[in-house]
Amino acid sequence: MTWNDVAQAKYALLTTYKKDGTAVGTPVWIAPDGHRLVVWTHPGTGKVKRIRRNPAVTLQVCDPRGQVRDDDIVTGTAQVADAEGTERVRAAVARKYRVLGRLTVEAHKLFRGADRSVGVVITPIAVGE
Repeated sequence: MTWNDVAQAKYALLTTYKKDGTAVGTPVWIAPDGHRLVVWTHPGTGKVKRIRRNPAVTLQVCDPRGQVRDDDIVTGTAQVADAEGTERVRAAVARKYRVLGRLTVEAHKLFRGADRSVGVVITPIAVGE
């Protein structure tokens, strides 16, 4: 599996790591942004806390419930985006997921506020072509 396979998938299992090294996988919408991949989430989630502590992540193509297709993974480092970066992430998600993405992003901003979501930017470590 390549970075591009994950970028084109509808869902990806984003795996982050607890303090003790335990892996925690979460299915997410994922979108390409140049050579990086981006995720949009709530700022208080466990994945955001874990990424702030340890930026190492893995990604696998999965279904909406987090069931992976196979054992292939890609690795990367994640960083929580600032406000400007988060807007860029929202735009990437809206672009990839089209009408549903735009509606979800705009509804979230309208009903919860723009500060109630944060972008996560993932840069590849090992990329297969």
